[in-house]
Amino acid sequence: MMDYEKDGFAIFEANDATRAWARAAHKIACEVTADPEQQAQWLRHQNTWFVGVDALPNADDGSIANVPLSGPWQEYVLAPSHWHKAQISVVYEGYPKQDKEQSDANHRFRINRAAAHVDGLLLENGKRYLREPHAFILGVSLNESDAAPLKVWPGSHTLMGAELAKALNAGPDLTGVYKATRARVFETIKPVDVPLRFGQSILLHRHMLHGMSPWQDGQTAPKEGRMTAYFRPQFNNAKAWLPLS
Repeated sequence: MMDYEKDGFAIFEANDATRAWARAAHKIACEVTADPEQQAQWLRHQNTWFVGVDALPNADDGSIANVPLSGPWQEYVLAPSHWHKAQISVVYEGYPKQDKEQSDANHRFRINRAAAHVDGLLLENGKRYLREPHAFILGVSLNESDAAPLKVWPGSHTLMGAELAKALNAGPDLTGVYKATRARVFETIKPVDVPLRFGQSILLHRHMLHGMSPWQDGQTAPKEGRMTAYFRPQFNNAKAWLPLS
């Protein structure tokens, strides 16, 4: 297992608890992603990615179909008092195809840099602002697949967090510092792909630069696509999102 504090992420092996939750979540996620209304809302990149934000109808305690949410990641982070509805991220063969309204540059960035980003920094009128101060990112694999894995830049959370904290002290617009620091990460840190087996979970630091790799020839997934559930609990205020000093 990686060093969470040093590397900014940790992968946890499946156990009975995470398998049970993933099995229950998978059943419901398959129903959600087959719903035409949900498909109309969440399919992107010519139907190769179901984004599925808040699409999993889990309970406030994180349980799904009365199966509790628990796992080895609980030793590293404090679970929130209220779990939001999890994202159901599903990738299909051919990801990413270019949407009609997507620029060539944006599409190239998605292919060449896995659309690398720090979660919670939302784009508004061409500028980036911290709108969702996440405490951490927790992913749980809902099926068996090696396709279009999560891509991470190990250790990038330290650099991104420090520079974004300086920028926030100067004002809410993070655009320039975010782009410049992300470019530094690209120059200095080699990314790694992180495929997850069924029931495995991954914990990402909130300042971690990460993305999703394109689907490569030879990679496989079940008929329902590569399916992962993501939780991103939020702090009550932006100050808590800043790096510990």
